[in-house]
Amino acid sequence: MAEKMTGARLFARMLKAYGVTHVFFMDAILRRALAEMEDVGIRRILGHSEKAVAYMADGYARASGRPGVCMAQSVGAANLASGLQDPYLGHSPVVAFSGRHVATSQYRNAYQEVPHEPLYQSVTKWQGRVDVLEQIPHVLRQAFREATTGTPRPVHVDMAGYTGDAVTAEEGAFEVAADEAHTRYPAFRPAPDPAAIEKAVAAIGSAARPVIVAEHTAEICGAREALAKFAGRIQAPVVATLDAKAIMLEEHPLFRGTLGTYGRSCANHVVADADLVIYAGGNTSDQSTANWKIPAPGTRVIHIELDPVELGRNYPGTIGVQADVRLALEALAAGAPAMKHDEWLAASRKHVEAWREEAEAARASDAVPVHPQRLCREVTDCLPRDAILVADTGYAAVWTGTLVYLTHATQSYVRAAGSLGWSFPASLGAKCGAPDRPVVCFTGDGGFYYHLPELETARRRGIKTVTIVNNNRCLAQGVRNLTLAYGSHDKTRMGECYEYSNTDFARIAQAFDCFGATVEKPQEFRKAFEAALASPLPAVIDVKTDPGMQAPLAWAPA
Repeated sequence: MAEKMTGARLFARMLKAYGVTHVFFMDAILRRALAEMEDVGIRRILGHSEKAVAYMADGYARASGRPGVCMAQSVGAANLASGLQDPYLGHSPVVAFSGRHVATSQYRNAYQEVPHEPLYQSVTKWQGRVDVLEQIPHVLRQAFREATTGTPRPVHVDMAGYTGDAVTAEEGAFEVAADEAHTRYPAFRPAPDPAAIEKAVAAIGSAARPVIVAEHTAEICGAREALAKFAGRIQAPVVATLDAKAIMLEEHPLFRGTLGTYGRSCANHVVADADLVIYAGGNTSDQSTANWKIPAPGTRVIHIELDPVELGRNYPGTIGVQADVRLALEALAAGAPAMKHDEWLAASRKHVEAWREEAEAARASDAVPVHPQRLCREVTDCLPRDAILVADTGYAAVWTGTLVYLTHATQSYVRAAGSLGWSFPASLGAKCGAPDRPVVCFTGDGGFYYHLPELETARRRGIKTVTIVNNNRCLAQGVRNLTLAYGSHDKTRMGECYEYSNTDFARIAQAFDCFGATVEKPQEFRKAFEAALASPLPAVIDVKTDPGMQAPLAWAPA
């Protein structure tokens, strides 16, 4: 039944109807709507930069399974757009709102105004505008529909008014309605075409060395149990991209590790040796395929994915199954014959054993400064059973993706799609999206520097996370290529290109009235972590690690 209300109240009530519990924003945007959000119980998280609040909304979406919302005024719209690249590449449904000068001020050099559409074109799947009051319900419904269907990705809504408030004071009669399917993602779960399943089953039946590659969409679709059942049915080893790392436990007898340029050599070897690769979700990117060398061109491929445009994108002749990944795996498990691949499983296991022998020696190091490999073992041993581990990009992703072992089905792992500094604000959003679970952020000093002011946000709003800083005083990942680039040049001052000062992040945390602890020896980590977890305050653990330590390069075909 229609009720008379202002546009601001309609906006707030519609967000509430879509299950939004937190809104991440930079002042000044939709102030009337923010006031109304207080009345409907939506928590308003004011950050320190537009990019950071976009990352918070991303972390919220990934942890909660619901769309995340971020907002900024007209002059902040460009900064907000820059924060949407990571959720775009990471397949995360973020709904971004910005203000825009009203039509009569357009094309007249209005204060700090630039066209917004070009800024958002590459980092959203849809853009909408609200110019009059009556558009609010339709545009908001479309925004949530677009964000959660197909491949989940960010959308952008430009609201009339420098602060988006040009029409929110007006009144009208509206019925507050939300489409329940779009309160979560994926919004729809299409069943697979039986003909496609039949083709896939035939290929599986003739394969001697099948392997299953679990990608991010498998996680989104909740395919953990279906994956294990299908893999057991056809006796196929399973590898996972970093984005699907948590889909199978480290010690599962069929798990062979994480794949790709940021993955483990053992997993890459297994996929390279396979005669059939079954992709459970994903987009066959350069990182997950080691620049499209694994599997080798010509290898038979079955690809299951929600978004049909990804089927066969990089591997011609793919047997494509457009479907919800969980439903497709269940159909394949029901249709495929029970198979035995003892020799193949044993051969693939040898790759893992060889990798594990080398990795465990590194993870046992007592060296000081601390080796990142040992830090990862300590994190493995201390990580709570239901924790969400949020990793930054670069070496933070390499170290945690390969050397932090997930040992409980209730543990989760999310990592940056590529933006350095993403992890800390994203971990705050993740905690808002999953308030009853411990959230642990793993970042380097280079990444943590990006959004240090959000320590104040965490303290002010009581967002309790534990941040582990792999503090090697440099951007270590670039050292290899920088050394090659220098060639025969004098390297005396090469450090200017990658080194930072020796900063004590524990003291910085304490200055923000947060918990801070410094770890200089491996044996000190557990005590510091337990104290950080027990503290009611947002916590930072500064681990002094070896600045010269380079992560091993994962094997890939020449």
